[in-house]
Amino acid sequence: MHTTRLLGSVSAAALALTTFAAHAQDCADPIKVGVLHSLSGTMAISETTLKDTMEMLIEQQNEAGGLLGCEIEAVVVDPASDWPLFAEKARELLTVHEVDVIFGNWTSVSRKSVLPVIEELNGLLFYPVQYEGEESSRNVFYTGAAPNQQAIPATDYFLEELGVEVFALLGTDYVYPRTTNNILEAYLQENGIAEDDIFVNYTPFGHSDWATIVADVIALGEDGRQVGVISTINGDANIGFYKELAAAGVSADDIPVVAFSVGEEELSGLDTSDLVGHLAAWNYFQSAESDANEEWVAAWKERMGEDRVTNDPMEAHYIGFNMWVNAVEEEGTTDVDAVRSAMYGQEFPNLTGGTATMLPNHHLSKPVLIGEIQADGQFDIISQTEEVPGDAWTDFLPESAVLTSDWQELECGMYNTETETCVQIESNY
Repeated sequence: MHTTRLLGSVSAAALALTTFAAHAQDCADPIKVGVLHSLSGTMAISETTLKDTMEMLIEQQNEAGGLLGCEIEAVVVDPASDWPLFAEKARELLTVHEVDVIFGNWTSVSRKSVLPVIEELNGLLFYPVQYEGEESSRNVFYTGAAPNQQAIPATDYFLEELGVEVFALLGTDYVYPRTTNNILEAYLQENGIAEDDIFVNYTPFGHSDWATIVADVIALGEDGRQVGVISTINGDANIGFYKELAAAGVSADDIPVVAFSVGEEELSGLDTSDLVGHLAAWNYFQSAESDANEEWVAAWKERMGEDRVTNDPMEAHYIGFNMWVNAVEEEGTTDVDAVRSAMYGQEFPNLTGGTATMLPNHHLSKPVLIGEIQADGQFDIISQTEEVPGDAWTDFLPESAVLTSDWQELECGMYNTETETCVQIESNY
């Protein structure tokens, strides 16, 4: 199914001839990179930028000479924020377009929809967005944050720095918020927060009427205790949520909000004057100070316009794409199994000044940043850690604490450390 560009392992002279011949033959058709992001529907507000990012990365790589001497072609499809359509489009990319790799998805429900397809067809997906963990697929590299790289550190900040005593966990009604909040409820109770002091609420994608929910959150602090909101609200529902907070006169000093799915791109569509001081937790912000980030932001604005911003999932695609390119070049082939093996231990500079490393559990080591919203829609970085290794299975749910993922040595993403057995290979859990 996948076009293989194999260099071979022969003498230096024969290798050069073999390489030239292979490229002359194979490069009649470019290396194809599938781009699976919603360009319409409720998630377009977040995902369109990731499509633009992939096109820019591919263009930059082609300007640098392509890959294995070949041009790279972006094959873009629009799953339109329709979760079953993600599976259909993934199948189309792999079987009709015969792409060598896919970069895509935002929501976990869309990723779950794609998993059976890429595992059946042995495709390769780079998933760039923070997620709930509790998953490890042989065919996915998770370049966004696991809960221990975003949700847990953000909760610690609320507990330790802001003295939050009552928590409102507000999320969109799908797997990522629900699983993340299950983890956070267990973590909060382990840290002395009573079950009655944890308010949990879910709303549909695109939800717009926030008056009652915001009133309920405000009421949590009637006894004078500090309330904090942990938001796993996704997509354009965030616009209505923040507008209702402002309409109710709620400032960050009154009830701080830390969001896991609101970055620079989402804020670019809002009047942020009433949001100053609210927080977001990511692994990257545009305001990060490094030479690499300065170059990245400048290149993005030159291509897209001065008003366009960068954000965390863009950096995840930046890291993932460059690691994939390096793995392909090391192996001399786009073959999925060969590239997968070459991914372990791949290192690439992240845009915040450190180095991302791909781990045997298909997650990255990444720093955790907490940013405070500014009036211009950017973030003031108020907390940053060293690189934290991503954990596929949380330590705060009993059924997960005994599990580990190691595709390099154990060849298993769901390994029980107590029984020393691989529970299962396919990610149909």
